[in-house]
Amino acid sequence: MLKKGFFYVGLIGIVVFLSSGFKPLQSENVDWFYVNDVVLYSFPTQKQTDYKRLNVPFTGRFFIGYKEAIAHRESRGMYKLINSLGYMGKYQFGLQALNAVGVYDSNTFLNSPKMQEKAFSALLAIHKWELRDEINRYDGVFVGDVFVTESGILAAAHLGGTGSVKRFFKSNGKRKLKDRYGTSIKYYMREFGGYETTSIVANNKASI
Repeated sequence: MLKKGFFYVGLIGIVVFLSSGFKPLQSENVDWFYVNDVVLYSFPTQKQTDYKRLNVPFTGRFFIGYKEAIAHRESRGMYKLINSLGYMGKYQFGLQALNAVGVYDSNTFLNSPKMQEKAFSALLAIHKWELRDEINRYDGVFVGDVFVTESGILAAAHLGGTGSVKRFFKSNGKRKLKDRYGTSIKYYMREFGGYETTSIVANNKASI
């Protein structure tokens, strides 16, 4: 009789456990991850174990993780930030980069998170087209002491422009190319390597 009781208790436990796995995902707002009508994110942790007790997706090396890692490095994820050199927004766009993706009103840009997200993806598409030869040639190999990946190349282009990335490869990684704050192309290429960027389609006419 006792064994039979244990059997039913165990069976009920299994049913409760399985049914809990089919509950709908309820997104939470925490200090580094926000979900609202336009689905905005600030920088997420890249440690999967930190998500253990939160009902939010693990971004890992997916594209959303890539975007937010760059945004954190550029602006701490602040959409309205303008730095001392006049670069604007979450991804720190200069006027030339804004114009390249079809944005000519910086005030509207600063006040539109949705526009900033679209602008970042559009600029990546342009850079991917301009650096298509370098991506085909160097993706997956070492240049100097840097293991090169497509996402690293695109991140370096975001920092210093496609011309700087091409000069880096022509020098076999020996040229010390930096932005005006002293951050190097090599650092961005290494720091943001290995992310998923295949969803970005190369397009020299990409715009928002």
